[in-house]
Amino acid sequence: MLRANFHTHTTLCDGSSTPEDMARRAVSLGFTQLGFSGHMDPDNHMDMNLYRNRIHALQEQYRGKIDILIGIELDTVYNPVYARQVEYTIGSTHFPDVACNRGYEGAGLQPSNGGACEPEGGRNRSGSERPLSVDASPEDLQLLADRYFGGDFYQLARCYYETEAQVYDRLHCTFIGHFDLITKFNDQMHVLDETDPRYTRPALETMAYLAEEGVPFEINCGAVNRGLKREFYPNSFFLRALHDMGGEILINSDAHQAELLNGAFDRAVNQAAACGFTHTNILVHGENGAVSQRSLPLDTLL
Repeated sequence: MLRANFHTHTTLCDGSSTPEDMARRAVSLGFTQLGFSGHMDPDNHMDMNLYRNRIHALQEQYRGKIDILIGIELDTVYNPVYARQVEYTIGSTHFPDVACNRGYEGAGLQPSNGGACEPEGGRNRSGSERPLSVDASPEDLQLLADRYFGGDFYQLARCYYETEAQVYDRLHCTFIGHFDLITKFNDQMHVLDETDPRYTRPALETMAYLAEEGVPFEINCGAVNRGLKREFYPNSFFLRALHDMGGEILINSDAHQAELLNGAFDRAVNQAAACGFTHTNILVHGENGAVSQRSLPLDTLL
């Protein structure tokens, strides 16, 4: 069984369990590592000083019992400065950059505008009253498609993946979070045929670009655990493609409550193996205190 998780949210952002609850649960499960990854997004701000103080206190409290890491989940279009205040960064795209997404075209993927734009003063540069994410609600997803793409979800998906293509250049993240998050509500809305080349082509171009950078992708169990999706992020088609590209993986629960801290890990390990992977990765503190990546053979976790 996998006994580590690096995508963990608490009451300090949008989770329902405290950091202390999460740490106690991790110890009870026999975890060797627990990484906290609070949100710092356009619509979800933590008190960074409070967050750092609470997690540092847990690091001291559980020293020698479990390796606790302090990370952050940052959105592609938000301020990358926060990455310097933590030990690792999840790079995620929740907010397609509807104003500045045209710089990443095709396999050559190069930014034409110096990177993604940050929403300012509660508005994005396209003038909406608030930044709209692909994962907040089906209503917001529909509004994104209607407002900026004439209701064309394939154009919205292309915009999403053009924004996602910038995530490593923008954030120099430790790993990629929930790659195909735009499909969070697709099992119920059926607005995208996830086998259609209009959807898969820009996604595969983006995946190839990011895999070439050497940044790992997480297998994210969050939507499966919460009953929103049948498949993990990335789905099995993209996961096989990632393997063929030589990509690397981590497996994370994206837990927002302590009870789901190891949710669907066994299934995710089996899915990774079925897609050709022989190992997953975890993050650890080395003897010098620096965080590094360590490989775990999947056959030891089955």
